[in-house]
Amino acid sequence: MAFAFEELLVYRKSLDFAANVVKTAEEISSSRKHYRIIEQLEAASTSIALNIAEGKGRYSKKEFKQFLYISRGSLYETLALIALFKKLGWLPVEVCQKLYAQAEEISKMLSGLIGSLTEEN
Repeated sequence: MAFAFEELLVYRKSLDFAANVVKTAEEISSSRKHYRIIEQLEAASTSIALNIAEGKGRYSKKEFKQFLYISRGSLYETLALIALFKKLGWLPVEVCQKLYAQAEEISKMLSGLIGSLTEEN
């Protein structure tokens, strides 16, 4: 038995993205005095899929849409942190480009889903 959110492609892609970000974060070579912003990267990236799942479990499309907006915000937060880590030299350019490409696809999917919920109202 699958839950409704598990059937959403954007949820599955967001979960894959979060796994890639967490794996990438494990490879960051920085002094541990920066652990808080590394944890923030992990939290923001996992929040994308978590908000999709939580929103899908709500009782109205309006609530679901609000959680999708939050999910998109978490995606953008993740990208800002990736840009910071790239600027600090903690992540290779190629890794950042790969994560950006995944994020771009997820962003388009979230916007499309939000738009479809808006049209239905």
